[in-house]
Amino acid sequence: MKIIGIADTTFARYDMGRSAEDELGRTGTGFRIIKYTVPGIKDLPVASLILFKRNADVVIACGMPGKKPVDKISAQIASTGLMEVQLKVEKHIIEVFVHEDEAENDTELSWLCDMRAREHAVNAYNILFFPEKLGENRGKGLRQGFEDVGSTMGDGKGSTIRH
Repeated sequence: MKIIGIADTTFARYDMGRSAEDELGRTGTGFRIIKYTVPGIKDLPVASLILFKRNADVVIACGMPGKKPVDKISAQIASTGLMEVQLKVEKHIIEVFVHEDEAENDTELSWLCDMRAREHAVNAYNILFFPEKLGENRGKGLRQGFEDVGSTMGDGKGSTIRH
């Protein structure tokens, strides 16, 4: 049985871990979930490492950076830390960050948090059980949360390179 770790924070204004857990339950079986909650996004790298030491096969790291410039810096530091953990353990961490200023109001922010967490939960599931599904979607401009933007390539037929 595979193990999916969910790391989340008390700083976030929405429980994205719960959304991810709910979506995983709707998506499939063959796994169990372990969770670890920390105060803020800069704590997510160590939370993820702890989940891997508890035998997680993949981790979904949920965080919400605030609106201030210092929060953007904290998000970058946390993201870099998550990358370092991935390289150390040679396993994926699906970063689910929703910046407070991505939404116009709290209603949209809640919707975005829920959708991004759910769509990334499916990505985590597919990494473990159906990695070919990710390959089938390469280059399609898929976005987690907001509307997909689509491919710039069309069907790829008749394309010419212009200089």
